Amino acid sequence: MTHAQATFIVNLYHKAGKGIRNVILLLFVLITIFPFIWSAILATHDRTTMFSGGIDFNIGDKLTQNYQDLLKIMDFWSGMANSFSIAFVGTAVSLVFCSMAGYALATFKFKGKNAIFGIMIASMMIPPVLTLIPYYMVISTLGLANTHLAVWLPFTINPFGIFLIRQYVVASVPKDLLEASKLDGASELRIYWNIVLPLLRPGLATLAIVQFVFLWNNFLQPLVVLNSPDKMVITQMLRSVQGVPNTPWGAVMLGTTISILPLIALYMFASRQMISGLTSGAVK
Repeated sequence: MTHAQATFIVNLYHKAGKGIRNVILLLFVLITIFPFIWSAILATHDRTTMFSGGIDFNIGDKLTQNYQDLLKIMDFWSGMANSFSIAFVGTAVSLVFCSMAGYALATFKFKGKNAIFGIMIASMMIPPVLTLIPYYMVISTLGLANTHLAVWLPFTINPFGIFLIRQYVVASVPKDLLEASKLDGASELRIYWNIVLPLLRPGLATLAIVQFVFLWNNFLQPLVVLNSPDKMVITQMLRSVQGVPNTPWGAVMLGTTISILPLIALYMFASRQMISGLTSGAVK
């Protein structure tokens, strides 16, 4: 076998491997987006068509009727507004406190810092359902039951957010820059606000997406503490109509599809920053 033939075989092998990899990735993409496409298609059909048997990928003509039914069975846009306000406020407050705590754990030296960090990491391994009863008892004692504050406040300072920002500060904020700023007489607050925060934009974008998606999709805590129809979030409303007789599934699927759109828009807007924030901790 000549050198040229060997080179041709090696190149062919690499191209075949790349092609197989792309096919596998495309398959995973299709598996991931199929539920969203399927829910959007079902939003154009009525209940009778859905349960007639078989899989119909044709777009139906019941979209307007399903939207009218959606507004009849629930106060849909009120639920969307409640979910947005909870997710927006909770995310904004979380960015402030998690960035401060992450910066402090990354740069400050104080007794017990490693122990605090270890306990915080260990708390991430506790299933949220185990804290549901203590969560309700605390909320009830503070008189916050049936308020939106009870839904977002306990999750503003979360271990994952602090851990993410702490790792990002360690990987992306030069210590020499912080020391030089201190020598110039800058206060810790000024260093944090004028130097650290601008460098944390990719990390903050990542945390914002993760926190917003969590608060938007959160169902268990609102189910426990919110009982007034005017305070319910969209996840509660969509679930509350699934047990009634002759559930208009076309309307439910339409509501589900619409409720996903803000998350898709948020990810498309900040996806580059999110990818940069997730990968920055691996390269210093």
